Amino acid sequence: MTEGNSSHYQVLNVSVTATDKEIKLAYRRAARSAHPDHGGDAAVFRQVTAAYETLIDPQRRKAYDRSYQAGTFRGNAADSGPHFDAPPAGSRASATVHRPGVPRNTAGDPPIYEPPYDDGTVVPLVPLAHASRQVHGMPRKRGIFGAEARIQREMRTVQLLTRQVLPAIPAARLVNGLQSPADNSHIDHAVLSGYRLALVGSMLLPKGAYAWDGRTLNHGGRAIAPPRLAHTVRAMQEVFPELNVTGWTVIHSPGGNLHEPVIDQHRRSGDQLEAVRIVNAAGLVRGLKEFLSSGPAPNTVNVPVLARLLRGMH
Repeated sequence: MTEGNSSHYQVLNVSVTATDKEIKLAYRRAARSAHPDHGGDAAVFRQVTAAYETLIDPQRRKAYDRSYQAGTFRGNAADSGPHFDAPPAGSRASATVHRPGVPRNTAGDPPIYEPPYDDGTVVPLVPLAHASRQVHGMPRKRGIFGAEARIQREMRTVQLLTRQVLPAIPAARLVNGLQSPADNSHIDHAVLSGYRLALVGSMLLPKGAYAWDGRTLNHGGRAIAPPRLAHTVRAMQEVFPELNVTGWTVIHSPGGNLHEPVIDQHRRSGDQLEAVRIVNAAGLVRGLKEFLSSGPAPNTVNVPVLARLLRGMH
């Protein structure tokens, strides 16, 4: 798949008669295995993306098929345009992409929009004035009852993210109030930066010592059920195979101390990294900054993904 003369069909491992559904499924499989965040190779990931973008578009696929049948296609053309974590050399974004061996982190750099808004051939999915906002939506009533306690808890999370996470990562975009693709439940908060997406829920618990083992939250010998977020993380990963999606549940203390309650992380032996992390407010700030800023091109605003998230706001 990494050979320069591989056809788009070979890259995705599909036949030349593959349907759009088969191409989408093949792309999701290939993207998951090739994504740099999952241990894959950036060059292969660009090939996979270029193949999908060509074959899923009817007009581009017809043109490609004609050149493919005539034997004049230019390999996978993975470097013909800006794709995900590594835009081509000479582009505006290439100078700000974090590459292996380069120590400087670009998370604090001014945002780069992908695709760029000054490209006259691309119709913006989101107006620039809208895409440039770091915060979209606010906690509000859902259904008949107001659930004031939930709204106040979510507002604390919004304030925490707005004051202590977003200023450090100018390209990060916070979207509040999403409809879950898994069911009819809601996602309180989603933070997108580059090609990483964090889903955030919250709880309000008394201060004290808690223990999280990746499955249950324990306090004083009693198990506390955290919000069901793992299945939503998995569903969003399916919707956005090009992203690295994680879930976070932040536990706020009644007194507002960011370091309370204390949460000990006792991972079960043999467990893989859990899909959802349980942290206090200080842990959320520290963990989210590390997660978002260490991803591919953290100073990139992924406009197509942002547009899909904004359409999902309730």
